[in-house]
Amino acid sequence: MKMRINGLLAATALVLSAHATQAQDAVATVVAGLPEPLKAQYEGAPQAVLPSAWEGFTAPAKPWKWCHSESYQGNPWRVTVTKELQRLVEGLIANGTVASFEVSDSNNDVSQQINQIRAFVDKGCSIITSIPGSATALDDAIDAAAKAGIPFVTAAGSVTSPTAINVDSNYARWGYDMMSAVGKALPDGGSVLLVEGIAGHPIVVQERQGGDKALAENTKLKVARNVNGNWTANVTKTVVFQAIATNPAPIDAVWTTGSESRVVAEAFAEAGRPAPLITGSLTGDALGYWKANPDKFRFEGHALLPHWTAQTLFRVGARMLDGQKPKLNTLMIPIPAIHNADLPNWYKDCMMPDSVSVFPVPPQDPMPEPLLDAYFTGAKPTPGWDYASTPDACAK
Repeated sequence: MKMRINGLLAATALVLSAHATQAQDAVATVVAGLPEPLKAQYEGAPQAVLPSAWEGFTAPAKPWKWCHSESYQGNPWRVTVTKELQRLVEGLIANGTVASFEVSDSNNDVSQQINQIRAFVDKGCSIITSIPGSATALDDAIDAAAKAGIPFVTAAGSVTSPTAINVDSNYARWGYDMMSAVGKALPDGGSVLLVEGIAGHPIVVQERQGGDKALAENTKLKVARNVNGNWTANVTKTVVFQAIATNPAPIDAVWTTGSESRVVAEAFAEAGRPAPLITGSLTGDALGYWKANPDKFRFEGHALLPHWTAQTLFRVGARMLDGQKPKLNTLMIPIPAIHNADLPNWYKDCMMPDSVSVFPVPPQDPMPEPLLDAYFTGAKPTPGWDYASTPDACAK
């Protein structure tokens, strides 16, 4: 009997291995056929990339019920994502394509987000979009949505459920690129303060993987301290102040992966410390601070912006409801780079040091429709989509 069980286990392992190999081959074929800007995003990606589980999905009848599961609304970036997503969905409500838009917020309580997702399933949502609070804890609820025929589409952090569609970016690459930029700016080495977002969040883990890889390659850079600012301005400023106070030695750069570069610069200025090079995602208040204090703000980062995060989430969701089928479970979106010399091109007169709810808007769509088409079988224009309708950064 024992030999028979062992034989069954070995046979099962071989079958699973064969399926895994087939999935890997299918993914490699799709990625190889992508345009170069997209293909590059899959190099060293920490997310598990699988074939889409929605190949046989039949789109529900209109009007659709759009539900959005948020894990945190405690900072302007997250609030802007929700507002922009709502604006876009309301355009579909106006033309009768969508019947309603409902939002839940678990405020960093993973158990609460699970309950809210299950409630959306019970309500019969046509689609659930989400910024997940955990990479793994939501999987059972996501799978329950899939069994009910409800696509679950994430942004700003992948989940491990194979039934989800993750609209994501290679945050490990982003973390690596920013730490590499620090190394280039400090060829003789230096001390780096690491300011991360919410501990345990999928993006935070990935960003740190990339940052650590770059640090391992550049032994001249030394970590002064690691703190968590929770992607929230007042928390970030407090922990940066504390780090400065307990590190009297020079700090040459601050590797941060959120939208709080302005408060980091303020903390150093108020502490009477030299301005460090700061990485992160560019914001309106940072541009306002730079304009008012050009000698106190040095930036090397990217435009991980809330508007286009919401826009790509909306476009993938709308395309799926329209019957278009994603080829992969993880659709990588490039993050535009911004260098210190680019700041004048992104600044607008409404941007002041206190403009915490103002985010720059790229002059052109970072993800043009023909590029997004490459991710879908049966691709066609996104319903209700027009990048030209994006509100100006200074719009009230």
